[in-house]
Amino acid sequence: MLDKLTAVEAKYSQIEARLSAPETYDDPALVARLNKEQTELQPLVDTFRAYQRAVEARDQAQELMEDPEMRELAREEYQQALEEIPQLERQLQLLLLPRDPHDGKNVIVEIRAGVGGEEAALFAHSLYRMYSMYAERKGWRAEVDSASETELGGVKEISFTIEGDGAWSRMKFESGVHRVQRVPETESGGRVHTSTATVAVLPEMEEADVQLNPADIEMQVFRSSGAGGQHVNKTSSAVRLIHKPTGTVVECQQERSQFQNRDKAMRILASRLYEAEQEKITSEYTQQRRSQVGSGMRNERIRTYNFPQGRVTDHRIGLTLYKIDSIMDGDLDELIDALAAADQAERLKSEQEN
Repeated sequence: MLDKLTAVEAKYSQIEARLSAPETYDDPALVARLNKEQTELQPLVDTFRAYQRAVEARDQAQELMEDPEMRELAREEYQQALEEIPQLERQLQLLLLPRDPHDGKNVIVEIRAGVGGEEAALFAHSLYRMYSMYAERKGWRAEVDSASETELGGVKEISFTIEGDGAWSRMKFESGVHRVQRVPETESGGRVHTSTATVAVLPEMEEADVQLNPADIEMQVFRSSGAGGQHVNKTSSAVRLIHKPTGTVVECQQERSQFQNRDKAMRILASRLYEAEQEKITSEYTQQRRSQVGSGMRNERIRTYNFPQGRVTDHRIGLTLYKIDSIMDGDLDELIDALAAADQAERLKSEQEN
């Protein structure tokens, strides 16, 4: 590990030297690339340097403990260094894990009502609201691509894009079946109902990321539905793309122009086809799709939102939080931090076993 860290530090120093060279600034593209590389390496280099300082402090304190006058002070510094070193070693092991290449990408989130009729549609809308508020907390932007609404304010399905730095690195843990237990507004007897909604999170891909043959794509245009006044009634700006080889259908109707809707629909199509290809490559297409979205049945849940008890339980890591109101208002960091930590621990274990 030390050899790898030393090599990374040397590369970081080379980048610093190139960025400080006057001739580098004649090439803006090079500057941008070097800045990006530097930003990616900095957490690892900073931690490695802190580790080196802790090791040096330990060794110096060990020598000073031989001096009777310095022994007590040196012993304190020695103990502090002994506590810091294993913590820094673990941080370094985690930082050395292979980085998800999509972590910096935007995400496309698709939510569909599952079991539970109108209450499931209302819950699907609650999840959309939760993720929109989380995006706002993170300084990201959430834009609806398409939605099928119900008369009572729920959604049968909704697709939206979240744009922001690190969106995929956080949102990728949200894929799966979400279960709600609450008394519906339409329930006069006060009985608790159980309903589900499915969430799929895809990294947003550009057309260039996926090989798309224009001959394979049929485009249809139609009038947008929903609020929008005269524009909705008179303009056929909504776009439906059909990928003929796979039968994949994508709709986008939220933008005001046909061109904007087509552009967004192409990115969604590319994301879906990329996901399908990745699953095919790993020979787990059916299993992975079912594990991510499932059929919406209650027993395939990844998380339960129990309103009467005020709790949210993530079944993958056995974590229960009694703060359902703040979670539904977008306070997801505690949940996602725990999921990210569990993912890191699992990957670290796998790395060590191999």
